[in-house]
Amino acid sequence: MHFTLSDLITDIAQNACESGAKLVELEINEKGGEFRFAVKDNGRGMTKVELEEAVDPFVTDGVKHPHRKIGLGLPFLIQTAEQSGGGWDVQSEKGRGTTATAWFDMGNVDTPPVGDLPSLFRTIFMFNEPDDIVIRRFRQLNGEEPMEYEVCRSELDEALGGLEDTGSLVLMGKYFSSLEGCD
Repeated sequence: MHFTLSDLITDIAQNACESGAKLVELEINEKGGEFRFAVKDNGRGMTKVELEEAVDPFVTDGVKHPHRKIGLGLPFLIQTAEQSGGGWDVQSEKGRGTTATAWFDMGNVDTPPVGDLPSLFRTIFMFNEPDDIVIRRFRQLNGEEPMEYEVCRSELDEALGGLEDTGSLVLMGKYFSSLEGCD
């Protein structure tokens, strides 16, 4: 299991980044008592049969992780969403990509905490396989003003002169924290 929703999102986003995608998009929406995210890629995609196998916790293709006998990314997503009063959807087309969506009832005792979103975003931007990653964020909690932003890895990379060195990672973390209002 994952300790936080951020851990779960990292796992799904990493799969998208390893799919041969040129672009990975992450959308996170919080409104009222619901937390919803979608990870979309334009990678290899899956046939209907491959998708059925991907959501089965006891099946793995043995290629991505040769020593594993099971694959748990999507099964953990499904289990966590369902046990927390939410739901999930995975759409995929071979050669065109995959979109994994999940939503969670934040008032449900079984819903994990959201976790550290600025660290999640920084981690995802450090994945080097897709050409670009876009994060879209929306939050409107009860009684608060809505908050919305979009960040492209390619634009942040250009602004910081690269994302590989420690200074850039620190600045990126501070930037995401400021966007989230965590200064």
